[in-house]
Amino acid sequence: MEDPPPPPPPEPEPEPAAASASPRRDAEPPPPQPRRRLLRLRCAVQHYEWGRRGDASLVARLAAQDPDPARPYAELWIGTHPSGPSTLLDDGELLGDWLARNLDALGPAVAARWGGDLPFLFKVLSVAKALSIQAHPDKKLAEVLHALRPSTYKDDNHKPEMAIAITEFRALCGFATSEELKDILRTVPEVEGLVGHEDAGKLMSMKEYDGGSEVKSTLQSAFAKLMTASKDMVSEAISKLISRLNIESKIRTLTDKEQLVLSLERQYQEDVGVLAALFFNYVKLSPGEALYIGANEPHAYLSGECIECMATSDNVVRAGLTPKYRDVQTLCSMLTYKQAFPEILRGVPVQSHVRRYTPPFDEFEVDSCLVPPGELVLISPVPSPSIFLVMAGEGELQADSLSDGEKAKEGDVFFVPAYTEVKLSSCGPESMKLYRAGVNSRSFN
Repeated sequence: MEDPPPPPPPEPEPEPAAASASPRRDAEPPPPQPRRRLLRLRCAVQHYEWGRRGDASLVARLAAQDPDPARPYAELWIGTHPSGPSTLLDDGELLGDWLARNLDALGPAVAARWGGDLPFLFKVLSVAKALSIQAHPDKKLAEVLHALRPSTYKDDNHKPEMAIAITEFRALCGFATSEELKDILRTVPEVEGLVGHEDAGKLMSMKEYDGGSEVKSTLQSAFAKLMTASKDMVSEAISKLISRLNIESKIRTLTDKEQLVLSLERQYQEDVGVLAALFFNYVKLSPGEALYIGANEPHAYLSGECIECMATSDNVVRAGLTPKYRDVQTLCSMLTYKQAFPEILRGVPVQSHVRRYTPPFDEFEVDSCLVPPGELVLISPVPSPSIFLVMAGEGELQADSLSDGEKAKEGDVFFVPAYTEVKLSSCGPESMKLYRAGVNSRSFN
């Protein structure tokens, strides 16, 4: 007779629930993330008075509206800033709310450093007349201004920015050299009169190689004297200058800055900014050229259309060429008073058909992508989110290995999660032009 089979071994006792819920250091890695999808966005339009009107505005054309020919279309905002937040096209949810529920779309480094929000704001500008003479505070000053006057200074973040010219683009940026300022004082007595004999004399005695705090102090004192001159004195000085330039234009060719003064005066009569413009570098960008502006640097965009990217902020300290609130004292005290012509970026090729503009700021970089007919451009995954804006042409964007791509045409905007490969292809006889904004790749090195 065969022996009976041995009894089965006793089943192990189950572990307590708390132990099974505790993470283990030797646990298996998490399963792969689901394939990423692209999110189509609807973006905000800002109707500032300086914007181009109707369909003469690139902003209006990109926004796919039936533009009012009498209404200015100044800026297209793409991002999460509460003054003009983007929404998901399919259901209207705020992009910021979607990101709060999908932090993995930001990538762990971005989510940890910037608090689960998109760290950059992407824009298109259509400029018909000069924006204000302004500067953006550094992070520390932004926090102070926001705490003191939150209705004027909307958030506590700094706002370094970069503008890439789409058309010829003109701007004022940073203080001119000492030699140029001396030339202004010699040839524009109206400015010398407002600055005053003492400060004008100190400016005239400055040397290019002096540098240091003394030069800064002299320039700051002279500029503050100009910006705080009485309205009557400013009005009289501008009237004399315009009258003199109109007479002299009949017997000689005016300089670029003299012509700029006449143009600004037609836009902003009796505004001290007309004279202050003479203190700054006059920059003319050709399409594809870019300039970047750091904290506490004076600037004013004058005309043209551009792509703009910046840290997520709307803090602006204004002091001229504007009907808006002016904070002259804050502006004059916060500026760096550096004297140097701004660096002009032309983009660096990073792969075929893609050029990258990399400013010295962690929050953003911009790629310009031109996809020829019949070609495929592969954008490799990056550890941060991206925004793609279709500027011209038609084509398709395909995320990762998804078989179905997203049709794309002029004005379409897509949010692309971190670690997503994107394939760009054009259709039709023309190239598809796109811009991509993302977190500066240097910040991950």
